[in-house]
Amino acid sequence: MQRRRQLAATIEPFDSFWEAPDDIEKGYRSFYMFYEDNYRRYFPSNLEARILCVSCGPGYGVNLLADMGYRDVLGIDSFADKIDWALRRKLNCREAFAFEFLEDAADETYDLIWLEQEINHLTRQEILDFLALCHRKLKRGGRLLSFVLNGANPITGAEALAQNFDHFNTFTEYTFRQVLGHTGFISIEVFDLNLYVFYKNPANYVGMAAAALLSALFRGLFLLYGKKNRLFGKKIAASALRPA
Repeated sequence: MQRRRQLAATIEPFDSFWEAPDDIEKGYRSFYMFYEDNYRRYFPSNLEARILCVSCGPGYGVNLLADMGYRDVLGIDSFADKIDWALRRKLNCREAFAFEFLEDAADETYDLIWLEQEINHLTRQEILDFLALCHRKLKRGGRLLSFVLNGANPITGAEALAQNFDHFNTFTEYTFRQVLGHTGFISIEVFDLNLYVFYKNPANYVGMAAAALLSALFRGLFLLYGKKNRLFGKKIAASALRPA
């Protein structure tokens, strides 16, 4: 497939998954736990729901959804070698570019579109274009799940932008709501992504306590400067609906 739209990010383009660990096989377990802990409450109640996982990589999200009993799930990723991992597990994934796939699927709509790669790999105009495209491809009442780098975190915010050449922006809870609302979404819920999901590991609870303490400290300091930021996780996610 030839890319008809050249995206600004070329080293780590948005429509491929860059979060996988070096040991891709182990990632099926770690991301299973991470995704289940953070996103499960937003999945459709109907197991026949039509779900698209964008930038699915080796199929971590598709693997979770299939294991939960969802029967109409498709993952797309622009890198063939990542799709090969998914196909070895007989997961329903295919090689495709995100913009082109959604533009070409003229008659197809989804109950849930789940973006597994942060949209910070898109420029501002590309973000607006892509969110509008997702809005059009969702059924009425359908849900979008996406996540971004949190610029409000005083420790990781600036580094998150600088540490990757293909990161073009960061967000706060306000700007995440702003861009989703601008592109037509409603019932927007923004939340911290919990990184400490390995509950059998005692160190996990130390990390959770430290993160909670830092979050409370940051919120107090922000209030001193007249700022109302509430979310200070390294990454924040959002659930948003297309109006019914």
